[in-house]
Amino acid sequence: MLKSKNLVDVVMPQLAESLVSATIAKWLKKPGDNVEEYEPICEVITDKVNAEIPSTMDGVMGEILADEGQEVAVGHLICRIEVASEEQGQMNQGIDQGHSQINVSEQVSMNNQVNVGNQLNVNNNVGGSDNSALRGRYSPAVLSLAAEHGIALEQLQGSGLGGRITRKDVLNYIKSGASTSSQRATSSTATAPSASISSVPTAPANPTPIAVEQPKVVPVRNSGLHLSETPAIPKIEVEAGNRSEYLIDVTPIRSAIARNMRQSVSEIPHGWMMIEVDVTNMVQLRNKLKDDFKKKEGINLTYLAFMMKAVVSAIKDYPIMNSVWAVDKIIVKRDINISLAVGTEDSVLTPVIQKADQKNIAGLAREIDDLASKVRAGKLKLDDMQNGTFTVNNTGSFGSILSQPIINYPQAAILTFESIVKKPVIINDMLAIRSMANLCLSLDHRILDGVICGRFMQRVKDNIEGYTLDTQVY
Repeated sequence: MLKSKNLVDVVMPQLAESLVSATIAKWLKKPGDNVEEYEPICEVITDKVNAEIPSTMDGVMGEILADEGQEVAVGHLICRIEVASEEQGQMNQGIDQGHSQINVSEQVSMNNQVNVGNQLNVNNNVGGSDNSALRGRYSPAVLSLAAEHGIALEQLQGSGLGGRITRKDVLNYIKSGASTSSQRATSSTATAPSASISSVPTAPANPTPIAVEQPKVVPVRNSGLHLSETPAIPKIEVEAGNRSEYLIDVTPIRSAIARNMRQSVSEIPHGWMMIEVDVTNMVQLRNKLKDDFKKKEGINLTYLAFMMKAVVSAIKDYPIMNSVWAVDKIIVKRDINISLAVGTEDSVLTPVIQKADQKNIAGLAREIDDLASKVRAGKLKLDDMQNGTFTVNNTGSFGSILSQPIINYPQAAILTFESIVKKPVIINDMLAIRSMANLCLSLDHRILDGVICGRFMQRVKDNIEGYTLDTQVY
């Protein structure tokens, strides 16, 4: 037992360079609970993604100073942790409070995984006494350690709050030598719990306790919005005495999306334009290369990679498209970092392809597949969401032919690729069947005008229609 205890302040870390505050979504520890190093103590919501804040020490949870739902500025106190006096002495050797804050940020950057979509719905429905829900929730440190050693987490007994498996439980299990090759075979499906939730609780005919529901394998969509056959159902509360309507709880990520969209529409005077592009050559080129590319890279070669390359090349010719409004000046970004709009059933996130202008078509295809897979798996990190300068979206993946996107604040523009449709067109006074697609641009009219955007769109069109069967993707 600890003979002498000291209180260590825990502050809100700076999860990203531009972040000035975050909202406490849920406390995972309550006063008096044991806390281990790297174990998450709370979940926070930012304007980008959601993350867990891990403890940087072993101890006992002390006073909680920020309520759930409260927005806390970076550097402000959120709680205190009791540690042994000798442990406190080690922490204080050469470390001041500012350095301690940096350590917290580094731990978050190393350990945080994004809890989006279904995971958030479960987290918001977990009460202090709902132990079964806590049992099936794993921290990033636990998931990483289990995957590394091939451990099926549902077979472990947890010692944390509500039976939750902690990092110490996994380490003890590894030391016991209980990990087997058979468990390694199942580890890929046991490292991430499913988080689907029914709308109205009903009692099953033959109830069977389930520790972790295994995720269903759904077909992979490689661009645009990714829709599964079993979409997540938000928590639904039926309004008492009224059968004509029901209420759906607003999840933290949906609230963040609403806030960002409102800010974009209210602050940015949106303009819009559309141009039609003949993508026949691009379709033929992709059909020629897709099978060999799949064998070599292990991923699909999508139309989006070709279109994104055309956009990046056009931005290099018209760099004003890659800018933000700063009241008394316009800031033009030198790096072209493309935000890719990727959706799940209940949210849309915009992970970023850094320095997209330095990548060829194959490199863009790999980046698109990697980021889209991270979104669907809930494995985005805050670094994946930073520094976007221009957004592209692929609404054509679900059949849209015309859309008016909202700008990803504070960027200057967003471009959507609509569905490819075969149409009869006139070429040299002759009728021909061609593959056609619409490109739709929303623009910040404080920065951009019709002339410059028209030239930019024409350059994108020229780049796409300039593809030939000899175009190289590497």
